[in-house]
This record gives sequence, structure tokens and C-alpha cells, in this order.
Amino acid sequence: MNTKTMEGLVGAGTNMKMTETPMRVFKEARRRGDIATMERAMGYVSEFSERSGDYKSEADQGMKEDAEEARKKAELEAEKAIQKRKEEREQQKEQLEESKNKDQDNVVDVVEISGDGKGLSQSDGNPAYTGTKPAGTETVGVEPVRTTAAGTNAVGTRAVSTAAAKTPVTYTKAGTVARTGQQGKEIFVSV
Repeated sequence: MNTKTMEGLVGAGTNMKMTETPMRVFKEARRRGDIATMERAMGYVSEFSERSGDYKSEADQGMKEDAEEARKKAELEAEKAIQKRKEEREQQKEQLEESKNKDQDNVVDVVEISGDGKGLSQSDGNPAYTGTKPAGTETVGVEPVRTTAAGTNAVGTRAVSTAAAKTPVTYTKAGTVARTGQQGKEIFVSV
């Protein structure tokens, strides 16, 4: 609280209490009919009332200054909070860049596919594949696969054929491709 505000409130309160005594004297003098005492008592009452008004305006001025200081303090705190948030964002960006750099440095696994493995990968897992593609199939794309240092994926490529993408396939409970003429319950899943 501002000193002007405290002085104003204390001064106004004190002068208002001090008007009680001359008012009591005024009432007593009126009862007795003593006009001179009544005039003197009213002079004191008006003097204390004027002082109380002066202190009240000083308290009002002090409260305005208090409000201005509080507004400035709130603005400074808001600016500090904004600056702190900016610094936190910059630190998060730096940490994110560092973690990206670490992840890129950790890619070290290499897979080498043998001749038999190449044949199997080209036949889409069919061990009876002889090295020639069936009629109506062609390789349309290659999907790259990367690994991390933990070895979660293998580095290499996988061929995708158009025939496999266009022809509906039914899978058995064991997870193998069922022949098209096989009877039983069929479940169609499109991905």
C-alpha cells in the first residue's frame, strides 16, 4: 500500500472522529441556549471536516498510484512469462534437433541378402519360385526399409507387384494364401 494512501485513510478517519467532540459540545450548548459556544463548536466541526476531505483526496491519489504500480507490475510479469516461454520453446527445439541428429547417427545395421534369399524375396515368399516372373506380373515399385541401432527393421528393399495388388487374396487360419477354388468360409479384407 502506498504511503499517501495510508496517510490519507488514517488522517481522514482521525479527523472524522475528532468532529464528534465539537458536535457533542454543540448539542449541549444548543440545549442550554448558548449561541457563542454553538458557533465556536461548529467552527471546529467545519475545520475537522475540511481536513478530513483533504486527507480523503490524498488517499484517492495514493490509490490511483497504487493501481498504476500494480498495472506496471502485471505488465512486467507478463513480459517475463512470455520471455520464459520463448526460451523454453528454443530449448525444446534444440533438444529435438539433438535427438534427430542422434537418431541419424545410430543407423548402422546392414543386411546382406544371399542368392537364395534374393530368389525368395523376388518370389514373394514362394519357395517354388524358379526365378522367372509369372505372366501378367511386373515390379512397379520398391519400398525402402531402414533400421535403427536397436535393429528393429532391416535395411533393404521389397518389390511390390501389380498382380498382387490387383488380385483379391484369401488367407487360411495358418496365414498362408488359399487357393481360389478352395471351399469354406471366406473373409475379405482390403487394406
